[in-house]
Amino acid sequence: MRRSLITIMLVLAIGVTIGSLAYPVFYSYPHRFDAVKAAIADPGPVVNTPWGPLSAEDRDLVVQVEADGLWEISAGRQAVDRAPTPAIKEAGAELVSGHTDLDKRVRALAAKLAITLPTQPTAEQQGWLAQLTAAQGATYRQEFANLLREEHGRIFQQLAQVRSSTRNTLVRDLATVTNRTELEHISALEKTGYVDFDPVAHDTTASPAAVKTQVPAPSAS
Repeated sequence: MRRSLITIMLVLAIGVTIGSLAYPVFYSYPHRFDAVKAAIADPGPVVNTPWGPLSAEDRDLVVQVEADGLWEISAGRQAVDRAPTPAIKEAGAELVSGHTDLDKRVRALAAKLAITLPTQPTAEQQGWLAQLTAAQGATYRQEFANLLREEHGRIFQQLAQVRSSTRNTLVRDLATVTNRTELEHISALEKTGYVDFDPVAHDTTASPAAVKTQVPAPSAS
């Protein structure tokens, strides 16, 4: 009888010990998920990923490439439809094909790195589209070539900077491909014969709309 009582007490003691060890594991585990969710919602300056550290500059570039594609595809389609010259039509087709491919790449990358992408152009980009839509004749040809050429020039600089500094292999690959695509677009736009190189040379960081005319704000409707 005494041995049975001792055995029961030992079993109970072992059970209590196991329970006390398991308690922090089971009850703290959900909080670990909370920490992961918080890191995604507010990633901070750098997030570690399987493809290397992801910086705020890296994320900004991914978002910028997507935003540029959203308005440049629309601008390219408009140029193809209006086709004021064969060279502008060709440049528009280059914009559509290049950014359609980049869009697929960016979406695949963003899904892996948990980056939220824009779903429509920025207010400034919508303004540029409105400006192109309203322009006619020679004004349209000049604004199409210069707005897009100067915008490509700025993203070209951003790509070079991130490409040289990023430690994330996915972002580096995207920067390489985007760099090549942007250079093709720059060449196509310059072949239109309407690019004004003075603003490009003297003010590569200014808003493209500020070089010629003030871009109208997008309509509220």
